[in-house]
Amino acid sequence: MPMSPQSSEKPTALIVTADGQLFYGRGFGATGETVAELVFNTAMTGYQEIMTDPSYAGQVVTFTFPHVGNVGVTPEDDETAEPVAAGLVVKWDPTEPSNWRSVENLVGWLQKRGRIGVGGIDTRRLTRAIRQQGAPHVAIAHNPEGVFDIEALVKKARDWKGLVGLDLAKDVTCAQSYTWDEQRWAWPEGYTRREGPGFKVVAIDYGAKRNILRCLASAGCDVTVLPATATAEDVLALNPEGVFLSNGPGDPAATGAYAVPMIQGVLATDLPLFGICLGHQMLALALGAKTIKMNHGHHGANHPVKDLTTGKVEITSMNHGFAVDAQTLPAGVKETHVSLFDGSNCGIAVENRPVFSVQYHPEASPGPQDSLYLFERFAAAMAARRAA
Repeated sequence: MPMSPQSSEKPTALIVTADGQLFYGRGFGATGETVAELVFNTAMTGYQEIMTDPSYAGQVVTFTFPHVGNVGVTPEDDETAEPVAAGLVVKWDPTEPSNWRSVENLVGWLQKRGRIGVGGIDTRRLTRAIRQQGAPHVAIAHNPEGVFDIEALVKKARDWKGLVGLDLAKDVTCAQSYTWDEQRWAWPEGYTRREGPGFKVVAIDYGAKRNILRCLASAGCDVTVLPATATAEDVLALNPEGVFLSNGPGDPAATGAYAVPMIQGVLATDLPLFGICLGHQMLALALGAKTIKMNHGHHGANHPVKDLTTGKVEITSMNHGFAVDAQTLPAGVKETHVSLFDGSNCGIAVENRPVFSVQYHPEASPGPQDSLYLFERFAAAMAARRAA
């Protein structure tokens, strides 16, 4: 049913779901309209990293935490050059930032980059609806005059095809290969450059976050990044000591049309291989497993995951709407991690080989360092291969 505006002010923004529900609010950032899937994120920090995470392509993010924008933005925290998420929804309008690192406020940052923000929304109600009914297709609009063509917005939301069957990795990947040597942020130097020889790693960019590349560099890797459409021949021609599969957006089955043959070509060698998020799903598909669309996905920085090999529980950052179906894992591939929220698969490994992947984001450090051992494991596998 339609929702009444939350204040006496004339609403300047509107969220319209494909089934006709209306959520009125106050717009900020860019004006106009956009259509996407609506997901909720439970993180208390990191809104800038979320908005610039390529894995959020085709999605509008509603934040369950109300204080969004209060620390401003800084270029140091961008995970890619420009925001990729289609828009954001919050309960309280962003305030003026209070943080020594801030160089710009969130409202101006969104406006310059063409992203719509909607404030004044009952995000608890919206989140409950997403949990109960699944991530809906929505049209969001920001008009300072408060004039909306509701019928046209509903039609746009209904006509949007959604993420199933959609390959978005091609849209967010790099245009050409490049090298990376920047390491993780550390006080007081900030970001530093890795020096000296390292393990030669080829990273496949399905929508790679910068901090993943920094973690690889900090683990002693000389990283060369290749586009998502790179072939096995392209990868092996660089004579790598290890191959990394990055995160990314969209339906893994669609991206797998060209990614799976490449991965299978790499698997035919003895190279260590490590995947994160979409890279995890790509590896599973290449090994013969299947992926499924989740009801509302996992999006947040407080997701508990159990490591089945050690019994330890890690607090992880997640961002995925598809998952590996653990029931389809072939012989010789074991499940290594599971979500303690719903039991869904969060990690796999090939038995007796240095090939593994996880669904969550160890580089995001929500634990804060519960999962950094995965980068160290990857480096150790390359060191063992080099020694042999």
